[in-house]
Amino acid sequence: MDRESLYPGDWLKKAEKDFKRVEKRIEEGDLSDGAFHLQQALEKYLKAYLLSKGWKLKKIHDLRVLLEEAAIFTSELSEFNSLCSEVTAYYMLDRYPFFQETIDKEDLEIAVDKANKLITIIVEMMEK
Repeated sequence: MDRESLYPGDWLKKAEKDFKRVEKRIEEGDLSDGAFHLQQALEKYLKAYLLSKGWKLKKIHDLRVLLEEAAIFTSELSEFNSLCSEVTAYYMLDRYPFFQETIDKEDLEIAVDKANKLITIIVEMMEK
């Protein structure tokens, strides 16, 4: 049986790795994979934060749901709802063949900038 770590620090390390991949993939022109790694990074940052608050780990990829649960502890996270909605869609675009939409580079870069702000808040809250 595959067991996930319940230690927030483990999730942060994985999140950091995924977030570094985002910029690399954008530079390489692989926007689809960059968008996927952005979703993965935010999912792991949010799960790290929630685990640090005693949250019971769930297998979930919907960033909106994770953000909603995180906002219970830090209400300012709610301002990132539209970002989480957009980035959750990136997960679907890259993983399922029936989605034919493409990812716009400028939109992805804007999402990365917003994600940076969200990540900064999460990390700061975890350090308190």
